[in-house]
Order: sequence, then structure tokens, then C-alpha cells
Amino acid sequence: MARYRGSVVKHSRSAGTNLDGSAKTDKALKKRPYAPGQHGQARKKVSEFGVQLKEKQRVKRMYGLIEKQFRKNYEIASRKKGVTGTVMLQRLEARFDNLVFRSGLAKTRRQARQMVAHGHFMVNGKKVDIASCILKVGDVISVREQSKAFFKSIQESHTPLVPHWLDTNFDKLETVYKLSPEREDIDQTIKEALIIEFYSR
Repeated sequence: MARYRGSVVKHSRSAGTNLDGSAKTDKALKKRPYAPGQHGQARKKVSEFGVQLKEKQRVKRMYGLIEKQFRKNYEIASRKKGVTGTVMLQRLEARFDNLVFRSGLAKTRRQARQMVAHGHFMVNGKKVDIASCILKVGDVISVREQSKAFFKSIQESHTPLVPHWLDTNFDKLETVYKLSPEREDIDQTIKEALIIEFYSR
């Protein structure tokens, strides 16, 4: 499975925002709120292309994708009905690993991806270990019986905020993908128009 194995903190400092939602990254950003590297604190004039590239990189890294995966997601969205930017974000939100994260069954998307890859989850009663698969409305994600003890300990260590388009039962350790999120339900800091402009060049 292709994935980035480097420092999330480094990418977060470059983007100027917490890309994985962890307390460790928050602490690093407060301590050094500037880009990494020798010239990280230098003031730079950014071109229109640079602004588009930075936003594309930020969102790509936020969801933990490599370039090939992210561009493919855009290309599929551009062929579907609806607003390309919204469809693209809805597909990103419908990824298996993201739904596990959003449901509160994992602390970060990175942790969710690892758990999926290790076979801790089922979709509609069948074991699925492909983090990038796109789930459909109505699908039920559940923790495998032999993994439940491990997940109980995770639930005790954090209080997740589950979006209204998911229905998570923490006693049963399962979540239902109730409906596809509208644009207003997805991170409002994302400027998807810049990403569309970048790929449309």
C-alpha cells in the first residue's frame, strides 16, 4: 500500500496547519509556527501557481494520499455530475480510512489507515483491509470481535466529535454511513477551487 511514512509535523509546519489533528503536532506548531528548513522564517512572495500548489499539497497530506491517488480522485470527480470540487471532497470523505477516523474509532487518519490495513474492521459483516476503498451510503463499519478489547482502550483515552452524517454506536463499536456530507459539512478551510485550477492548467 503506497503511503507517506515521513514526518507529519514537518508537512504540518509547511502547510501552517495541523494536518493530522494530534496533540503532538499542535505542540510543534505552537513552538515553531513557521515552515521547516533553513529559510523557513523568510518572507517569500508566492505566485498564483504557488498558492494553488500549496493548497493542493495541504489537502492531499491532510487525507494522507500520495499524488497519484489524489489526482485520480480529481479525475474521477471531474467526470461525474455535480460541482467537481464538492464531488472530489465527498469522495475523500467516503474513503474507508477517513470514515473510521470521522466515526471516532481512531484518533487520527494515520491511525485509522493502519488499523484498517491490519484487518481490525468489517464492512457489512465482511473483513475489508483496503483503506482507499470508497464506501457507499448505508454501509456499516464494525470492529471485528477479536479486536474489540483494543478499541475499548482507545475510546477511554479520547472524546471524539462525530459528524451528523455518521451514526456511531460506541458500545457496539460500529458506525453507519448515513448520508453523503454536503459541502458545508466538510472542512471549511479547504479551498477546493484552487485545487481544480491547479489540475486544470
